[in-house]
Amino acid sequence: MNDKYYLTTPIYYVNAAPHIGHAYTTMVADTVKRFKRMQGYNAVLTTGSDEHGVNVERAAERTGKSPREFCDVIAAEFENQWRLLDLGIDYFQRTTSPQHARVVQDLFERCRKNGYIYKASYTGQYCIYDNLYVNDAKPGDPCPDCGRPTETVTEENFFFKLSEFQQKLLDLYEREPLFIQPDTRRNEVISFVKSGLTDLSITRTNLKWGIPVVGEAPHVFYVWFDALTTYMSAVEGKGLWPADLHLIGKEIVRFHAIYWPAFLWAADLDLPKRVFAHGWLLIENDKISKSRGNMVRAEPIRQVMGGDAMRYFLLREVVFGQDGNFSYDALVSRYNSDLANGLGNLASRTLSMIQQYRGGVIPWGGDPVIANLAPRVIAVVQTKFDNLEFSQGLAAVWSLISEIDKFIVERAPWKLARQQVGESQELDDVLYTAAEALRIVTALLHPILPQSTRKIWAQLGMSEPIESVRFSNFLWGGLPRGQKIGEIAAVFPRLEAKDVIPKMRELEVQVTAQQAALLGKKPEAPPEPVPETAKIAIDDFAKVDLRVGLVLSAEPVKGADKLLHLKVDIGEAEPRTIVAGIAEAYKPDQIVNRKVVIVANLQPRKLRGLTSNGMIVAASVEGGKPVLAGFHEDIPVGARLK
Repeated sequence: MNDKYYLTTPIYYVNAAPHIGHAYTTMVADTVKRFKRMQGYNAVLTTGSDEHGVNVERAAERTGKSPREFCDVIAAEFENQWRLLDLGIDYFQRTTSPQHARVVQDLFERCRKNGYIYKASYTGQYCIYDNLYVNDAKPGDPCPDCGRPTETVTEENFFFKLSEFQQKLLDLYEREPLFIQPDTRRNEVISFVKSGLTDLSITRTNLKWGIPVVGEAPHVFYVWFDALTTYMSAVEGKGLWPADLHLIGKEIVRFHAIYWPAFLWAADLDLPKRVFAHGWLLIENDKISKSRGNMVRAEPIRQVMGGDAMRYFLLREVVFGQDGNFSYDALVSRYNSDLANGLGNLASRTLSMIQQYRGGVIPWGGDPVIANLAPRVIAVVQTKFDNLEFSQGLAAVWSLISEIDKFIVERAPWKLARQQVGESQELDDVLYTAAEALRIVTALLHPILPQSTRKIWAQLGMSEPIESVRFSNFLWGGLPRGQKIGEIAAVFPRLEAKDVIPKMRELEVQVTAQQAALLGKKPEAPPEPVPETAKIAIDDFAKVDLRVGLVLSAEPVKGADKLLHLKVDIGEAEPRTIVAGIAEAYKPDQIVNRKVVIVANLQPRKLRGLTSNGMIVAASVEGGKPVLAGFHEDIPVGARLK
């Protein structure tokens, strides 16, 4: 097979330096690329930098640089981060390249020639932070995505006739159910399109830093008409379009699943085959973002634990497509349990036994139980990774590791070596089975752990590079008899949380300051970190004011699929306004008139432009939805919990 497989990440906006959210998407894309190459595809990956817009103008002004100089610095920061993380980027496309500008202009001319573009005046609200026109908003209203005030703009623009594509888009979603994934995002997009589409402004006249519309000064292209085209301009003339997969964050699904297909249809160009919008990484249930000031950078983790440890955690711990929580404590715990005690321990003891009992030469033998199990695991991993179900695919690999560990313990090769000096087929069977299973596991994990698996592969003495493994001939028994193993070294040494977490936090402060300087900002003093496993005294707990509350009303928060806007009676003169992240588990009518537990003495905070004056108490398990705390017996509203 030599079929192409073209995939992309979002084109990252340069008003922020790279953080773990950027790394998450790009690591997943790199994983998919490596996996597809194992399947025999000519897999190609594009990422890049979105460099136009008023945010960039303002950021450049803060640093005393021209917009172009500023973009050069931040784009280089992204490229360097991907190199350090060993990500196989084939094309890094910058929207400031002349070649990209030419492709954008060509798309515009195609759409205009086909009658889908016209000129008109526009007055409305615009969020400069999300590059988003906010329909039905009044001056000063908050942006539905970030909650910050919108700005009023009045200008003559070119408009795209998005309204003409409403039914065609709905037909596409019905005909191609995998075009938008996961299903939660698909349903969200379908609902949005059914509510009606309005024509879309695709140029600006009050902005200088953008791609000029040829012959139409002072018009420059609006960011989404510009940025989305990057996926084509990056591979112009390479025979790779259409894209097989756009990997994006869920907050930009509308642009990729509605605007982008419509632009391409209007230009008589092929559509991408699939758009997958994953969830957010959360810290304390808040999205990691620049505006919230809670960003985590990938670089401190890479320096202390390695890029593979971060990749494994994000793909094993987070169900891809859903939101997932990040913490340093969970990162170190998962590393030690799965990598140090699991894969690392299997590699170390298997190779050490071959060195000790067979002079470092792989014997010939086998066990039919493990030999029959391995192909089934290979099949499961292929299926799960194909469906982007990385966590389940990795669970299948670790089930094989667990079976090998059990097999080694039951066969006790150390006892066989003492009992049967010299030649022993029984001992050879154990050693070969463990080593061959290690080869299988190592190859399966290469898309996830590219750096670490290269090391284990070399320790096994394999002559062909691990990148050459293909599923088409990946069978049990591929480890050559008589092969000399390489030099043994620990790949995943055990780490102590008390040592590595403070080191990562310290580096986080340093990297944050460096990035702030690049962006022309003064870094805020970081809060004192609270140990994630710290105990609290009873006096501290007594400070938390827990009350019984009755939910009087509940309604969705516009633009936020996890949030409900609640009015809760906790026995005060007026009901409390609370914004709660429970919308994925409870519909509004399921929570109205329900008694819940409320933390009543939290400082108010802004969420999506709404003030939340308290917090609702719920529990959740890994990968699960929140479950509200409640009461079996009747209890009056406003009662305090002790």
